[in-house]
Amino acid sequence: MRKKERFEKIVEWFRVNRPVAEPELVFDSPFHLLIAVMLSAQCTDKRVNMHTPALFLRFPEPEDLAAASFDEVYNMIKSISYPNSKAEHLIAMARMLVAEYGSKVPDDIDELQRLPGVGRKTANVVASVIYDKPVIAVDTHVFRVSRRLGLSEGTTVEAVEKDLTANIAPQDRPIAHHWLILHGRYTCTARNPKCAQCGLSPFCKEYKG
Repeated sequence: MRKKERFEKIVEWFRVNRPVAEPELVFDSPFHLLIAVMLSAQCTDKRVNMHTPALFLRFPEPEDLAAASFDEVYNMIKSISYPNSKAEHLIAMARMLVAEYGSKVPDDIDELQRLPGVGRKTANVVASVIYDKPVIAVDTHVFRVSRRLGLSEGTTVEAVEKDLTANIAPQDRPIAHHWLILHGRYTCTARNPKCAQCGLSPFCKEYKG
């Protein structure tokens, strides 16, 4: 199967079978989504969602987090992976939002990546979810699923993102990000993928059943 045909069949399958695909991180504002995505790096959404209600209540606006001490933030996220660096980045991010962006989360990918602790994946998630930008964030799930299905042979996150962007229509990219993440999280898992139950197996490059 040629790559173009594989993309078409996989996107159509998702469109029919997963018409609704949304973030599993809980948030109530662009600022709070940014916090949640920063915390989710190398951590599960489930664990992040356990801690964010208290964070969001304590820091409703960037000004509140910008004025916080390291110890206070650290103690609220200490059971999340890499709490030291994440606490530092959260406070620095909030201070930059206040000082340079009028406390508003920017909608530009490059501007988002200027914020401390915000890499390309985080920037793409925020831009896609909040501002409906035609970008695809590639995390470990998207990377794994894309390579297994045959959507990309890229060996880096950047290469996989490039292949997905080149072959998925702009209007489908925001939801495609969630399609691939959720598929990787619950079906095409890192260990013991549920191939026999996967509706994409007829189009999957790796499936040998």
